[in-house]
Amino acid sequence: MPRRLRIHQPGGFYHATLRGNHQQPIFFVDGDRLLLNMIVARAIDTFGARLHAYCWMTNHLHFLIQVGGEPLSRSMRQIAAEFARAMQLKLETTGHYFERRYHATLVDTDAYLLELLRYIHLNPVRAGLVDDPARYRWSSHHDYIGRTATPWLTTAFGLGMFSDDRSRAIAAYREFLQCSVDTLWDPAMALHPENSAVLGGDEFLSRVQPGRPRFQAKQTLPDLIVEACARFEVDTKRLRSPLRDGYLVKVRAWIAHQAQERRIATLAAVARELERDEATLRYAMRAYPLEIE
Repeated sequence: MPRRLRIHQPGGFYHATLRGNHQQPIFFVDGDRLLLNMIVARAIDTFGARLHAYCWMTNHLHFLIQVGGEPLSRSMRQIAAEFARAMQLKLETTGHYFERRYHATLVDTDAYLLELLRYIHLNPVRAGLVDDPARYRWSSHHDYIGRTATPWLTTAFGLGMFSDDRSRAIAAYREFLQCSVDTLWDPAMALHPENSAVLGGDEFLSRVQPGRPRFQAKQTLPDLIVEACARFEVDTKRLRSPLRDGYLVKVRAWIAHQAQERRIATLAAVARELERDEATLRYAMRAYPLEIE
């Protein structure tokens, strides 16, 4: 089977995974994971990448990694090869240590970054290893709740999507993780039907895939705002005002939902157009997930 085409997007965020060969364990003692930490730290420094989240499971690894100018393949190949060689020497074995080359998807951060953070950090809970992600030592969850400060991990971007204030962001992040794992979002369900290397919709794919015809929205964001104002009998001046009236919050949430549902604009674009904080809009969307009656 031919390999699928990877997309290199400088500054792009990727969800990457590596699995043990034949789904066998990757780690045997705590020192193995500590070794991986050192290898990962060295690789992201060498290739100018940023690691925003991780989870080292027993037989597979999750990375949420942002590349710089170098393709993701450079850092992932170094991590896999260096760790495999070290473990093969330790175990006195040969052959493939990982099942296949890494799997990665380019992520639309506006639409899916927070869901991906939750998915990665709740992996040990889904697997039945713990009942609380804080009880699992080998993930970046501890950095997101402020218990640790891993120097090779970046949490500012992810927490900043909740609030500019770190304490409030941590509290919001904790609340965000309080969900049933039975209803946990699955990234496989959000892969683009034309390119399974992309976690995002048509507009995002048109921005990152060279040669693809750009997505043409039938409606612009200003058009959507005019529609909302007429539908819910509010004016644009009040909609953009600092007022936190509950009804206005619902209207803003409706606009944000519709902009993404109709693939008109990103959440960041909606926030700019409404003169709101992006994190505030996210709160509103979670509080009012349905269309206003």
